[in-house]
Amino acid sequence: MKKENTIALFHQKTVRRHWDEEKEIWYFSIIDVIEILTDSPRPRKYWSALKTKLKQEGSELSQKLGQLKMLSPDGKKYLTDVGDTETILRLIQSIPSPKAEPFKVWLAKVGYERIEETEDPELAFDRAMKTYLQKGYSKDWINQRLKSIEVRKELTDEWHDRGMKEGLEYAILTDEITKAWAERSVKQYKKLKGLKKENLRDNMTTLELVLNMLAEASTTEISKKKSPKGLDQNKRVAREGGAVAGLARKEIERQTGESVITPVNAKTLKAQKAKSVKKLK
Repeated sequence: MKKENTIALFHQKTVRRHWDEEKEIWYFSIIDVIEILTDSPRPRKYWSALKTKLKQEGSELSQKLGQLKMLSPDGKKYLTDVGDTETILRLIQSIPSPKAEPFKVWLAKVGYERIEETEDPELAFDRAMKTYLQKGYSKDWINQRLKSIEVRKELTDEWHDRGMKEGLEYAILTDEITKAWAERSVKQYKKLKGLKKENLRDNMTTLELVLNMLAEASTTEISKKKSPKGLDQNKRVAREGGAVAGLARKEIERQTGESVITPVNAKTLKAQKAKSVKKLK
Protein backbone atom coordinates (compact mmCIF):
# COMPACT_ATOMS: atom_id res chain seq x y z
CA MET A 1 0.00 0.00 0.00
CA LYS A 2 1.79 3.14 -1.16
CA LYS A 3 -0.89 5.83 -1.30
CA GLU A 4 -3.43 7.08 1.15
CA ASN A 5 -6.26 9.50 0.46
CA THR A 6 -9.33 10.69 2.29
CA ILE A 7 -12.66 11.28 0.57
CA ALA A 8 -15.49 13.32 2.04
CA LEU A 9 -18.96 11.82 2.16
CA PHE A 10 -22.19 13.08 3.69
CA HIS A 11 -20.97 16.55 4.60
CA GLN A 12 -18.21 16.39 7.23
CA LYS A 13 -17.97 12.63 7.52
CA THR A 14 -15.14 10.89 5.70
CA VAL A 15 -14.10 7.44 4.58
CA ARG A 16 -10.43 6.56 4.80
CA ARG A 17 -9.02 4.59 1.90
CA HIS A 18 -5.76 3.09 0.64
CA TRP A 19 -4.71 2.59 -2.98
CA ASP A 20 -2.88 -0.64 -3.78
CA GLU A 21 -0.73 0.26 -6.80
CA GLU A 22 0.21 -3.35 -7.49
CA LYS A 23 -3.37 -4.69 -7.56
CA GLU A 24 -4.90 -1.34 -8.67
CA ILE A 25 -7.60 -1.62 -6.01
CA TRP A 26 -9.00 0.83 -3.48
CA TYR A 27 -9.46 -0.47 0.07
CA PHE A 28 -11.96 1.38 2.29
CA SER A 29 -12.23 1.61 6.08
CA ILE A 30 -15.25 -0.47 7.08
CA ILE A 31 -15.67 1.38 10.40
CA ASP A 32 -16.04 4.67 8.51
CA VAL A 33 -18.69 3.18 6.20
CA ILE A 34 -20.56 1.71 9.19
CA GLU A 35 -20.53 5.05 11.00
CA ILE A 36 -21.95 6.91 7.98
CA LEU A 37 -24.66 4.38 7.19
CA THR A 38 -25.84 3.73 10.76
CA ASP A 39 -25.13 7.01 12.60
CA SER A 40 -24.12 4.71 15.45
CA PRO A 41 -22.26 6.43 18.31
CA ARG A 42 -20.28 3.20 18.67
CA PRO A 43 -19.52 2.02 15.11
CA ARG A 44 -16.80 -0.37 16.29
CA LYS A 45 -19.22 -2.21 18.54
CA TYR A 46 -21.83 -2.26 15.73
CA TRP A 47 -19.28 -3.69 13.31
CA SER A 48 -18.08 -6.28 15.83
CA ALA A 49 -21.65 -7.54 16.32
CA LEU A 50 -22.36 -7.55 12.58
CA LYS A 51 -19.13 -9.40 11.81
CA THR A 52 -20.01 -12.07 14.38
CA LYS A 53 -23.51 -12.39 12.90
CA LEU A 54 -22.14 -12.76 9.35
CA LYS A 55 -19.74 -15.50 10.48
CA GLN A 56 -22.54 -17.38 12.25
CA GLU A 57 -24.64 -17.21 9.07
CA GLY A 58 -21.74 -18.67 7.08
CA SER A 59 -21.27 -15.52 5.00
CA GLU A 60 -18.15 -15.51 2.82
CA LEU A 61 -17.89 -11.76 3.38
CA SER A 62 -15.76 -12.14 6.51
CA GLN A 63 -13.19 -14.10 4.49
CA LYS A 64 -12.73 -11.19 2.08
CA LEU A 65 -11.81 -8.67 4.78
CA GLY A 66 -8.30 -7.37 5.32
CA GLN A 67 -6.52 -5.10 7.77
CA LEU A 68 -4.38 -2.05 7.13
CA LYS A 69 -2.84 0.61 9.32
CA MET A 70 -4.83 3.83 8.86
CA LEU A 71 -4.49 7.27 10.37
CA SER A 72 -6.87 7.96 13.26
CA PRO A 73 -8.10 11.30 14.66
CA ASP A 74 -5.40 11.14 17.37
CA GLY A 75 -2.75 11.29 14.64
CA LYS A 76 -1.60 7.69 15.11
CA LYS A 77 -2.02 4.72 12.80
CA TYR A 78 -3.96 1.64 13.91
CA LEU A 79 -4.89 -1.63 12.21
CA THR A 80 -8.34 -1.19 10.69
CA ASP A 81 -10.66 -3.64 8.94
CA VAL A 82 -10.86 -2.79 5.23
CA GLY A 83 -12.63 -4.08 2.15
CA ASP A 84 -12.46 -3.47 -1.59
CA THR A 85 -15.37 -1.96 -3.53
CA GLU A 86 -17.13 -5.30 -4.06
CA THR A 87 -16.85 -6.19 -0.38
CA ILE A 88 -18.19 -2.78 0.71
CA LEU A 89 -21.18 -3.08 -1.63
CA ARG A 90 -21.96 -6.55 -0.27
CA LEU A 91 -21.60 -5.23 3.27
CA ILE A 92 -24.07 -2.43 2.55
CA GLN A 93 -26.70 -5.03 1.72
CA SER A 94 -26.40 -6.40 5.27
CA ILE A 95 -27.04 -3.06 6.97
CA PRO A 96 -30.67 -2.06 7.68
CA SER A 97 -30.19 1.66 7.13
CA PRO A 98 -32.20 4.24 5.12
CA LYS A 99 -28.88 5.60 3.87
CA ALA A 100 -28.05 2.18 2.44
CA GLU A 101 -31.22 2.04 0.35
CA PRO A 102 -29.90 4.14 -2.57
CA PHE A 103 -26.99 1.70 -2.89
CA LYS A 104 -29.32 -1.30 -2.75
CA VAL A 105 -31.61 0.19 -5.41
CA TRP A 106 -28.61 0.88 -7.61
CA LEU A 107 -27.34 -2.68 -7.24
CA ALA A 108 -30.76 -4.09 -8.14
CA LYS A 109 -30.99 -1.77 -11.17
CA VAL A 110 -27.54 -2.77 -12.40
CA GLY A 111 -28.40 -6.45 -12.01
CA TYR A 112 -31.65 -6.03 -13.94
CA GLU A 113 -29.90 -4.11 -16.71
CA ARG A 114 -27.31 -6.88 -17.09
CA ILE A 115 -30.12 -9.43 -17.57
CA GLU A 116 -31.69 -7.19 -20.22
CA GLU A 117 -28.36 -6.76 -21.99
CA THR A 118 -27.81 -10.53 -22.07
CA GLU A 119 -31.12 -10.90 -23.93
CA ASP A 120 -30.51 -7.88 -26.19
CA PRO A 121 -26.79 -6.89 -26.48
CA GLU A 122 -27.69 -3.68 -28.34
CA LEU A 123 -29.05 -2.29 -25.07
CA ALA A 124 -25.52 -2.39 -23.63
CA PHE A 125 -24.28 -0.17 -26.47
CA ASP A 126 -27.23 2.21 -26.10
CA ARG A 127 -26.58 2.60 -22.39
CA ALA A 128 -22.85 3.03 -22.98
CA MET A 129 -23.56 5.76 -25.55
CA LYS A 130 -25.78 7.65 -23.09
CA THR A 131 -23.25 7.26 -20.28
CA TYR A 132 -20.36 8.59 -22.36
CA LEU A 133 -22.46 11.51 -23.62
CA GLN A 134 -23.36 12.40 -20.04
CA LYS A 135 -19.67 12.36 -19.17
CA GLY A 136 -18.98 14.91 -21.89
CA TYR A 137 -17.25 12.81 -24.55
CA SER A 138 -17.66 13.78 -28.22
CA LYS A 139 -19.81 11.61 -30.49
CA ASP A 140 -16.84 10.84 -32.76
CA TRP A 141 -14.82 9.59 -29.78
CA ILE A 142 -17.78 7.56 -28.48
CA ASN A 143 -18.25 5.84 -31.84
CA GLN A 144 -14.61 4.75 -31.78
CA ARG A 145 -14.89 3.64 -28.14
CA LEU A 146 -17.96 1.50 -28.84
CA LYS A 147 -16.20 -0.05 -31.82
CA SER A 148 -13.23 -0.80 -29.57
CA ILE A 149 -15.55 -2.67 -27.19
CA GLU A 150 -16.72 -4.85 -30.08
CA VAL A 151 -13.15 -5.53 -31.19
CA ARG A 152 -12.14 -6.37 -27.62
CA LYS A 153 -15.05 -8.80 -27.28
CA GLU A 154 -13.97 -10.65 -30.44
CA LEU A 155 -10.45 -10.92 -29.02
CA THR A 156 -11.54 -12.24 -25.61
CA ASP A 157 -13.84 -14.75 -27.34
CA GLU A 158 -10.82 -15.96 -29.30
CA TRP A 159 -8.76 -16.23 -26.12
CA HIS A 160 -11.57 -18.19 -24.50
CA ASP A 161 -11.58 -20.59 -27.43
CA ARG A 162 -7.81 -21.03 -27.01
CA GLY A 163 -8.29 -22.04 -23.38
CA MET A 164 -7.06 -18.82 -21.81
CA LYS A 165 -8.47 -17.97 -18.38
CA GLU A 166 -10.39 -14.76 -17.84
CA GLY A 167 -8.70 -12.48 -15.36
CA LEU A 168 -4.96 -12.94 -14.89
CA GLU A 169 -4.17 -14.57 -18.26
CA TYR A 170 -6.29 -12.04 -20.16
CA ALA A 171 -4.42 -9.27 -18.31
CA ILE A 172 -1.04 -10.81 -19.17
CA LEU A 173 -1.94 -11.05 -22.85
CA THR A 174 -3.33 -7.51 -22.92
CA ASP A 175 -0.08 -6.30 -21.42
CA GLU A 176 1.90 -8.07 -24.16
CA ILE A 177 -0.21 -6.39 -26.86
CA THR A 178 0.16 -2.96 -25.26
CA LYS A 179 3.91 -3.28 -24.84
CA ALA A 180 4.24 -4.34 -28.48
CA TRP A 181 2.35 -1.39 -29.98
CA ALA A 182 2.82 1.37 -27.38
CA GLU A 183 6.25 0.31 -26.06
CA ARG A 184 5.02 0.46 -22.47
CA SER A 185 3.05 -1.82 -20.17
CA VAL A 186 -0.56 -1.09 -19.24
CA LYS A 187 0.63 0.03 -15.81
CA GLN A 188 3.22 2.41 -17.32
CA TYR A 189 0.63 3.71 -19.81
CA LYS A 190 -1.84 4.46 -17.00
CA LYS A 191 0.86 6.14 -14.94
CA LEU A 192 1.71 8.40 -17.90
CA LYS A 193 -1.92 9.51 -18.04
CA GLY A 194 -2.17 9.96 -14.27
CA LEU A 195 -4.71 7.15 -13.84
CA LYS A 196 -5.39 4.79 -10.95
CA LYS A 197 -8.48 2.60 -11.17
CA GLU A 198 -9.86 4.37 -14.26
CA ASN A 199 -10.23 2.46 -17.52
CA LEU A 200 -7.25 3.12 -19.81
CA ARG A 201 -9.32 3.04 -23.02
CA ASP A 202 -11.71 5.64 -21.60
CA ASN A 203 -8.70 7.95 -21.34
CA MET A 204 -7.21 7.40 -24.79
CA THR A 205 -7.29 9.88 -27.64
CA THR A 206 -9.12 8.84 -30.80
CA LEU A 207 -5.81 7.92 -32.47
CA GLU A 208 -4.68 5.87 -29.49
CA LEU A 209 -8.01 4.03 -29.54
CA VAL A 210 -7.70 3.29 -33.26
CA LEU A 211 -4.19 1.88 -32.90
CA ASN A 212 -5.20 -0.17 -29.87
CA MET A 213 -8.09 -1.59 -31.91
CA LEU A 214 -5.71 -2.41 -34.75
CA ALA A 215 -3.44 -4.24 -32.30
CA GLU A 216 -6.28 -6.27 -30.83
CA ALA A 217 -7.96 -7.00 -34.18
CA SER A 218 -4.59 -8.12 -35.62
CA THR A 219 -4.03 -10.39 -32.62
CA THR A 220 -7.46 -11.96 -33.13
CA GLU A 221 -6.83 -12.69 -36.82
CA ILE A 222 -3.31 -14.06 -36.25
CA SER A 223 -4.62 -16.27 -33.44
CA LYS A 224 -7.32 -17.68 -35.72
CA LYS A 225 -4.69 -18.58 -38.32
CA LYS A 226 -2.06 -19.98 -35.95
CA SER A 227 -4.31 -21.60 -33.31
CA PRO A 228 -1.85 -21.09 -30.43
CA LYS A 229 -1.89 -23.44 -27.47
CA GLY A 230 -0.98 -22.50 -23.92
CA LEU A 231 -0.07 -19.13 -22.47
CA ASP A 232 3.40 -18.87 -24.00
CA GLN A 233 2.16 -19.36 -27.58
CA ASN A 234 -0.70 -16.94 -27.01
CA LYS A 235 1.76 -14.37 -25.63
CA ARG A 236 3.82 -14.73 -28.82
CA VAL A 237 0.72 -14.11 -30.95
CA ALA A 238 -0.22 -11.11 -28.77
CA ARG A 239 3.20 -9.58 -29.40
CA GLU A 240 2.87 -10.21 -33.14
CA GLY A 241 -0.57 -8.57 -33.25
CA GLY A 242 0.60 -5.62 -31.21
CA ALA A 243 3.64 -5.19 -33.45
CA VAL A 244 1.36 -4.55 -36.45
CA ALA A 245 -0.07 -1.48 -34.71
CA GLY A 246 3.41 -0.60 -33.43
CA LEU A 247 4.66 -0.20 -37.00
CA ALA A 248 1.68 2.01 -37.83
CA ARG A 249 2.33 4.14 -34.75
CA LYS A 250 5.98 4.68 -35.67
CA GLU A 251 5.07 5.67 -39.23
CA ILE A 252 2.49 8.20 -37.98
CA GLU A 253 5.07 9.63 -35.58
CA ARG A 254 7.64 9.83 -38.40
CA GLN A 255 5.19 11.71 -40.62
CA THR A 256 3.89 14.07 -37.92
CA GLY A 257 6.96 14.49 -35.76
CA GLU A 258 4.80 13.98 -32.68
CA SER A 259 4.31 11.12 -30.24
CA VAL A 260 1.03 9.23 -30.56
CA ILE A 261 1.21 8.17 -26.92
CA THR A 262 0.35 11.18 -24.79
CA PRO A 263 -0.47 12.05 -21.14
CA VAL A 264 -3.85 13.34 -22.35
CA ASN A 265 -6.68 11.74 -20.39
CA ALA A 266 -10.47 12.08 -20.16
CA LYS A 267 -10.26 15.27 -18.10
CA THR A 268 -7.97 17.03 -20.55
CA LEU A 269 -10.00 15.75 -23.50
CA LYS A 270 -13.15 17.29 -22.01
CA ALA A 271 -11.32 20.53 -21.22
CA GLN A 272 -10.16 20.75 -24.85
CA LYS A 273 -13.72 20.12 -26.06
CA ALA A 274 -15.12 22.83 -23.76
CA LYS A 275 -12.46 25.26 -24.98
CA SER A 276 -13.37 24.56 -28.62
CA VAL A 277 -17.09 25.09 -27.93
CA LYS A 278 -16.31 28.38 -26.19
CA LYS A 279 -14.31 29.60 -29.18
CA LEU A 280 -17.19 28.78 -31.53
CA LYS A 281 -19.52 30.92 -29.41
